[in-house]
Amino acid sequence: MVRGWVMLLAALLVGGGIAAGGWLGGREVAQARLGDRFVTVKGLAEMPVRADLALWPVRFVNTGNDLAAVQAKAARDQDAVLAFLRDQGLPPEAVVSRGLELVDLDAQPWSQRPPGGDRYILKSELMVRSADVDLVDRASQATAALLDQGVALGGEPGMSTGPSFLFTRLNEVKAEMIAAATANAKEAAAQFAADSGARLGGIRRASQGVFQILPRDDVPGIMESRQIDKTLRVVATLDWMLAD
Repeated sequence: MVRGWVMLLAALLVGGGIAAGGWLGGREVAQARLGDRFVTVKGLAEMPVRADLALWPVRFVNTGNDLAAVQAKAARDQDAVLAFLRDQGLPPEAVVSRGLELVDLDAQPWSQRPPGGDRYILKSELMVRSADVDLVDRASQATAALLDQGVALGGEPGMSTGPSFLFTRLNEVKAEMIAAATANAKEAAAQFAADSGARLGGIRRASQGVFQILPRDDVPGIMESRQIDKTLRVVATLDWMLAD
């Protein structure tokens, strides 16, 4: 008889434990589902910007079979380039020499210099660095004056010979851009909440995308760095909580 009561009491305790566990588990599931009530939206922010730094590698090449004559012609060409840049309004401190590169084709094992072809190739480069991007742009479009003086501008095949225009003040506008992207995302989330009969809560999670500097004019074959006017873009991804 005692054994029967013990077994009955054990059964009741087990049943009660299962019931309590089921109630607690159900409550946790309900809370988890309530916590999962959120909407994920993306916010876009764009801003027109202008380049604030111009870098222009001015390259010129001299060739010949007499090394001394080639070097003398390179020196004259450099003087002509410096005078041209000065006439364009660029101060001397905006121009630095990047040095010379001499190639002796007869010293190259792979060389197949044709009879009578030039033996020496002397490559020279000056780097223009200026915050006056418009001035550099105008100067780069007036290089025909150098060609008229016999200065052979150019570089390696596939190497850019024009100026690059850079936007360097990204840190100054980051906060403003992120705030705009967040506001854009919040507007979309609020509309979703209204359509679903809920109200918008706080931010559950936020992820900032990569800042992109894009050309203002999306012209095929023209890189962003060749345009002074650009578009700054960032996309932020945010989870907004939804409440009843």
